[in-house]
Amino acid sequence: MLQKLKQWFEKKPAPKERPPYYSIVCPFCFSRFEPDEVVFRAAHVREDDDDFMLQEDRKLNAWRRKFKLSEVDMEAVIKPYTVPEENWIFSQNVLVGLVDRYGIATRRRLCPYCHNELPISAGKGPSNIISIVGASQVGKSVYMTSLIHTLQTSTAAHFEAACLPLTAENSRKFRQNYYEPIFERGSMLPSTNPNEQQEPIIFQFVFKDDREAPITLVFFDVAGEGMVERDYLDIYAAHIQNSSGILFLVDPLQIRTIRDRIRLRAGEEQEFASRYDEPRDVVISLFENFIAHQDSGKTDIPTAVVLTKSDMLRHLQEEDGAYIRPNSNVFKPVVHEGYLNLTEFENIDGEIRRFIETVDRPFKDALDVYFSDVAFFAVSALGTNPVNRQIDGVIHPMRVDEPFIWLLHRLDYVDGRRAP
Repeated sequence: MLQKLKQWFEKKPAPKERPPYYSIVCPFCFSRFEPDEVVFRAAHVREDDDDFMLQEDRKLNAWRRKFKLSEVDMEAVIKPYTVPEENWIFSQNVLVGLVDRYGIATRRRLCPYCHNELPISAGKGPSNIISIVGASQVGKSVYMTSLIHTLQTSTAAHFEAACLPLTAENSRKFRQNYYEPIFERGSMLPSTNPNEQQEPIIFQFVFKDDREAPITLVFFDVAGEGMVERDYLDIYAAHIQNSSGILFLVDPLQIRTIRDRIRLRAGEEQEFASRYDEPRDVVISLFENFIAHQDSGKTDIPTAVVLTKSDMLRHLQEEDGAYIRPNSNVFKPVVHEGYLNLTEFENIDGEIRRFIETVDRPFKDALDVYFSDVAFFAVSALGTNPVNRQIDGVIHPMRVDEPFIWLLHRLDYVDGRRAP
């Protein structure tokens, strides 16, 4: 009887009624629109029909120019209203394809604003996009690489999911430019050049339960200094504004008091950049470019503040120190299997919250003013500190997926509970 009562009380609430379709947020330009506003890319080319010849796609090329990509000629764009409705193809109440006047079907749905091809799942579930932001030298590229590697090799299996690139081109670019240099050659990535291509890297965290919509993880490999310059933020503000969750990266070396203490204790062992942006500057830039335009003057997007390079905090550990103690949660590996372990989350959140408040009160105050849903984490993407831009030994990422799992919890994808 007790067992039955326990099962009854632990039952999940009944799922919310599913709407007939969902608004779409394009993972390339981050415009928001309804599924019936999509256009389609023709599945063939005809030299005897001007409408179906290879041709310039002005909207797509305008988007590509923003990312310093070469312009391309493409198959024709077909607008649904030019095709009889009986030739429209629907799936789960969403327009997913059409048959053109030559009887050839296409399911290549495009964003009506930038003409990039949309994910297959677009419109069938919520467009939940998670973005990664942070100032220069914070290690966004390294963290993104380590996070995706961890999601693919362990986290996805713990949550009955898979972490997959959106396109074959994304897969090639990620492996060639990020994964192989770090995980196969042990080399640190060069700083991002603002004059080089910046096409986003897009992965999806896809659940095996097809009733759950995928989570889209979008990473712009933008030069970090762009996060404090208005011209750059004009391009990237839309993707942050239309995100469902934010991974806000903070390097301990951005914080002057910590930087000075580590320099004193680590000496030549630690490599320092010539310039660091203050974390508060990034918050102010985000406020100017999109938070200020919210009705409340703050954003309710769940935001994980992620202290990177946590392995470096060992230089600060003291038994009775004001910053980090040897038994800190920061140095404790944690695996969340199937749910967010609330005890472990609350431990790390409370400790890093107090740490940030101690070492950079202006940054903590700015977060409190402009963000209404914030949690704090500490991660080490590599588990060690590179020397002369080379990683010595085996890479052991530490807690890199924990902020992502918290965002999954805040978006009602995974449970949060105490460990038995």
